[in-house]
Amino acid sequence: QVQLVESGGGLVQAGGSLRLSCAASGRTFSRYAMGWFRQAPGKEREFVATISWSGGSTWYADSVRGRFTISRNNANDTVYLQMNSLKAEDTALYYCAVDSSPGRWFGSSLTSYGYWGQGTQVTVSS
Repeated sequence: QVQLVESGGGLVQAGGSLRLSCAASGRTFSRYAMGWFRQAPGKEREFVATISWSGGSTWYADSVRGRFTISRNNANDTVYLQMNSLKAEDTALYYCAVDSSPGRWFGSSLTSYGYWGQGTQVTVSS
């Protein structure tokens, strides 16, 4: 049974930093692209960042590029999101996701991700 567990969320002041982690279990995900999405109250889920299965390619939403960094450790099937210079508009429930199929990378397409975590709350106070 595939399981994704996010951690690292919390309350932080604007300008601060947080590091989110997502541990995957139930299968080996070293050949799967992984990503982070977020959903604020009353808004649709949106793309934040993605990383290819090898870790060699990354892509970010314009709103976070230059402030957030996605990385992964295939040895322990974990993906990270380092978030710096946080803003109030970054407040959301952050979800980890894994691609439905191995060996491909469709980037920001939400529909290509078939496995999702339960989310971790990030709240940025201004």
